[in-house]
Amino acid sequence: MNAVKYHDGKFPPAQLDWSRLIPLIGPANAALARYDGVLSALPNAEVLLSPLTTQEAVLSSKIEGTQATMGEVLEYEANERGKVYPEAKRQDILEVLNYRKALCHAMQLLHDIPLCNRLLLETHQVLLDGVRGHGKAPGEFRRIPNWIGPAGCTMETARYIPISADRVPEAMGRLESYMHAEAVPDKLVQLALIHAEFEALHPFLDGNGRLGRMLVPLFLWQSGLIQAPMFYISAFFETRRDAYYDRLLAVSRDDDWTGWCAFFLEGIIRQATENNDKASRVLHLYNAKKSALVEVTHSQYSTHALDWFFEQPIFGSSDFVESAGIPAPTARRILSLCRETGLLKTLSEPSGRKPGVYAFTDLLNIVEGYDAF
Repeated sequence: MNAVKYHDGKFPPAQLDWSRLIPLIGPANAALARYDGVLSALPNAEVLLSPLTTQEAVLSSKIEGTQATMGEVLEYEANERGKVYPEAKRQDILEVLNYRKALCHAMQLLHDIPLCNRLLLETHQVLLDGVRGHGKAPGEFRRIPNWIGPAGCTMETARYIPISADRVPEAMGRLESYMHAEAVPDKLVQLALIHAEFEALHPFLDGNGRLGRMLVPLFLWQSGLIQAPMFYISAFFETRRDAYYDRLLAVSRDDDWTGWCAFFLEGIIRQATENNDKASRVLHLYNAKKSALVEVTHSQYSTHALDWFFEQPIFGSSDFVESAGIPAPTARRILSLCRETGLLKTLSEPSGRKPGVYAFTDLLNIVEGYDAF
């Protein structure tokens, strides 16, 4: 079978079958608006949804073959100084942590500059810093050919061959211009086309899939469709991984931009609904635990402590005492009360100089969608 090659001269597509897309556009925008309503109601979305951001990093990395769970990533952070991990597992975890760092870096850049190639290059550099892809030109567009297919395949046996390296800067310039195009009938369709084109160009030697999925919340935020860049799309792509790759491949192979856009809009509907449910449950949990913690601790630091638990739902006791910004005796007392009342679960008891490790299981189970902890 001959490899599918990049669709020269066909971006943006001259036409789409809007009769197939219109029945999806309304529900997708409505589902996104409902989620945004919950997002705007969160008192500190970046803190309260921090575990969902970590899960997004886990799932987006999993699509590329990384094997690390959210629990493993959070426990690694909590145990970083004491527990020894197999090197392969440690590298998987570091890739997930880099995804989260890269997203945070992009969010900060968007306060000062628009979504552009400079932002993508800087974000890519953070994504690959110090991990397995660090030798693959982080922060630079590729200067050599690449191709997609089974491990060890050659260009002759590849499934897909992106645009030639010498044409990447020009093509990325066109994509950047399209990111800011105003005469587009619908922003979600525009985003679908942006994601597909980025993946088709494959402008970097590594990290293209993760960075392309990162574009989704960044574009939604820049476009004013959500209040914060916290939209979690990777669960849909991960559970339908074969269809995800097939739909993207059909863009170049069959010029089927409409089929890809329909698939993407279905993903927005499903994930906006799921994100809305999880964010609503997180908000309810926060309000319930806020009242309970005040009643249990009778401390002016109770809300501060709860915010810390939401941001770091698996943590070492010494980290909480040293970095939560609460006087040490009060921090220890709050921690003890939270363990006694069941707000926190002990994952490992303190031993000698090794701190105990605790988990805010109610929050973690909401994020995972089942009783994982």
